[in-house]
Amino acid sequence: MRWLDLLFAHWRVEPETVDRRLPDGVTVDTYETDAYLGVVPFVMDDIRLTGVPIGLSFGELNLRTYVTVDGRPGVYFFNLDADDFLGVAIARSLFRLPYYRATMEIETRGSGTDRTVWFRSRRRTSGAPAARFDGRYGPDGSFRTPDPDSLEAFLTQRYRFYTADARERLYYGDIDHEPWRLAPAWAEIEANGLFRANDFDEPEGEPLLSFGRSIDVRASRIRRQ
Repeated sequence: MRWLDLLFAHWRVEPETVDRRLPDGVTVDTYETDAYLGVVPFVMDDIRLTGVPIGLSFGELNLRTYVTVDGRPGVYFFNLDADDFLGVAIARSLFRLPYYRATMEIETRGSGTDRTVWFRSRRRTSGAPAARFDGRYGPDGSFRTPDPDSLEAFLTQRYRFYTADARERLYYGDIDHEPWRLAPAWAEIEANGLFRANDFDEPEGEPLLSFGRSIDVRASRIRRQ
């Protein structure tokens, strides 16, 4: 697959805020004693099995945090909203990922450091908490690869994700891609209902913003931890 036009919007939170929402065996990961909640809108493009010539493309919006399991760092997803009915059904039934169906409008203008993305999402899954996102964002500087010891690298250079099913059985998947090239970002977020939809209070302070270039990604199948 290919990931396009990513906004990484991260809020600093107390580790206990995240830890109380994690299943057994999953430990909140911190950077200089702080935990982070991240809201990430982007486009998943050309999603396909190896050897299949035609792929799917749709928008995705997730709320995530950073964890370790048996010392292995990764991303833990609280939700993944996506504008694809079939993809959501497959992800929920086969891969146990917390996907929700959403209607999304994504518009783009410009390129490079002049790129602007309008991203609007409305959750449509019946019986699920409402979740709305309206935002406009883009890069605000030159692209570079973050220093390996930096906060940006801690928040983005992760190659495993974790999720748990309704019985809190833990699963993981591995991904592979080149290191991110990121730019500082600007964002105007008019609505963001992901925290409330996942029983979090709205974090205080301004988020740390980064914009990700397009990147090619390979993902493995989900495995039981």
